[in-house]
Amino acid sequence: MLEIRVHPCPSVVKKIMAKEMRLKEGDVAPGFSAATNGGSRVSLADVEGKNVVLYFYPKDDTPGCTREACAFRDHFAVFTKRGAVVLGVSTDPAKSHDKFAAKYKLPFTLLADEDKKIVTAYGVWGEKSFMGRKYLGTHRVTFLIGPDGRIKKIWPKVKPEEHAAEVLAAL
Repeated sequence: MLEIRVHPCPSVVKKIMAKEMRLKEGDVAPGFSAATNGGSRVSLADVEGKNVVLYFYPKDDTPGCTREACAFRDHFAVFTKRGAVVLGVSTDPAKSHDKFAAKYKLPFTLLADEDKKIVTAYGVWGEKSFMGRKYLGTHRVTFLIGPDGRIKKIWPKVKPEEHAAEVLAAL
């Protein structure tokens, strides 16, 4: 059970909560249900009993996110052969995912986390910095969830071009 401590400084409260809510390898993966590209819904329960590659990315059709998605696309047959399900997650709407998936012929499902429930549950939503500007956004993080629903591996820092091969090596 999460205990919220009262502290007069909001930034300290944020740090305390982030520290306490961080997922670790071996933890049970938080459940979720979300709209997808293609107009359906997917939940973690739908893929129970399989290895799940749950990769979080900042934004559809941006350079790094496109490289990462295309790397998963290019290795998709091997993921499937090994019985793994690949799910990409961003806070973009399903319509954006539809365009992104069609443009790059992505064969896996993209989850639309517009309400930020999944990114928050997995601890990947937070402060980012770009060219000296600070803002809130999705960090590029991947979770490998085992057939038992537990987190087998976490990649907190991802290089988009090489990442799919790293995940395959862990399978």
